[in-house]
Amino acid sequence: MASAVTNVDEERLLGFRCGEDHFGVAASLVREVGRVPRLTRVPHAPASLMGLGNFRGTVLPVLSFARLSGRPVEDERRVILLDTANPMALAVNAISALTSDRHVRRVDVEELANSDFSATTKPRARITAVESETAIPAESAVLLVSFLVGGQEFALPIGAVQEIVPLPDSIATLPHADSVALGSIAVRDVLLPLLSLRALLALPQKEQGARARIVVVRIGAHRVGLVVDAMRGVIRVAESQIDAVPPVLARGGAEARIQAICRLERGDRLVSVLAPEHLIRDDITARLLETASTEDGMTKSKSGDAQEQFLIFRIGQSAFGLPIGTVIEVAALPPKLTRLPKAPAFVQGVMTLRNSVIPVIDQTMRFDGTPAQGARRRVIVVRIGELAAGFVVDAVSEVRTISVAALGPAPNMGSEDTQVFDRVATLEDERIVLIVSPQELLDRTERALLANFNEAAPATPS
Repeated sequence: MASAVTNVDEERLLGFRCGEDHFGVAASLVREVGRVPRLTRVPHAPASLMGLGNFRGTVLPVLSFARLSGRPVEDERRVILLDTANPMALAVNAISALTSDRHVRRVDVEELANSDFSATTKPRARITAVESETAIPAESAVLLVSFLVGGQEFALPIGAVQEIVPLPDSIATLPHADSVALGSIAVRDVLLPLLSLRALLALPQKEQGARARIVVVRIGAHRVGLVVDAMRGVIRVAESQIDAVPPVLARGGAEARIQAICRLERGDRLVSVLAPEHLIRDDITARLLETASTEDGMTKSKSGDAQEQFLIFRIGQSAFGLPIGTVIEVAALPPKLTRLPKAPAFVQGVMTLRNSVIPVIDQTMRFDGTPAQGARRRVIVVRIGELAAGFVVDAVSEVRTISVAALGPAPNMGSEDTQVFDRVATLEDERIVLIVSPQELLDRTERALLANFNEAAPATPS
């Protein structure tokens, strides 16, 4: 540590305080100073990494100078943004002024950080991502977003779903609205009309509960929000499990809005797949022409940027994201997982999902030793190359569409274990979501053991 704090004559330094001691950092490296923003914690990061912060749209690691220099940690509320080789923000107690005082101890922040982040000198080899299309076996599959309305399960093709957001307490009602048109809300500064899916499907009306969500869909040139009672999750089904609606039932009204029926769990679970283009009556479409923004307007507001979809989930108080193309299904965690002989030690147990045995992986240590808990725990079944495995999380909150412009590579976070997070997403409210790289959820040894286990188990779902 001593070599990182020196005295330098005539060099302009930005002074700062840590406890009762005063230090300085080269003014030429300082981009700006400010307050510590809301931070996103990084599992398994070195103790000096307080988290990731959003600084005017740039995601930077925020390092505690006290922890870097082995001093007691006090109230570090100020940050110094540094244009070092790996840009970072240094959290300190207070910032003083520019000085050339040779008695001020100069800090080489990069040397301090490199000594603490030495675990990154040998990064683990990455595996080329497998596109979701190539991961699907011979029989093609369809990805659906499922939800509950009136005690029944419905679904929409994931291509029609842009995102899922909570239902706010306050909604701006539309003039002369009927039971279908509930009102409108502002989503990222764009007016979004809200329609009751209960009313569209001619189901009995009731007051929406706390689990109600808004499924934002694209219908023609319009974006509308469909209010549903609760979300079920993302499911991947084989085409052979999807039956067309018998012509005798497709006679208009609510029946015409259902384009297919999915038969899951040996026919015990039926999911009605909705036809987005048939959901809205002509008179409502005419009203949308007057009150809603078109899809063109939305894309212009986003400068025509490409977008990606992610499944957002929570472990503890932290939110993470998975690329939706790697998600096979989201299922409820069974009351008890079954242990099988010869299963690898990291396999928490197995569960049966549509007649296939799915290994459930214990990822507790990957996420900082925090085990999933609570009544809403879910298993996210993910495809990793040719393998399928389930990972337990506290809750699955939404499917979210994020502009590519809001995605960036994860900064250096000081630990081989943090390589499981390969990107970060900066949301509109300046929150940061760590994006999980599915290929990094298992190391090479674990994948080999799991492959041998899968060869002895029934085939995974397509």
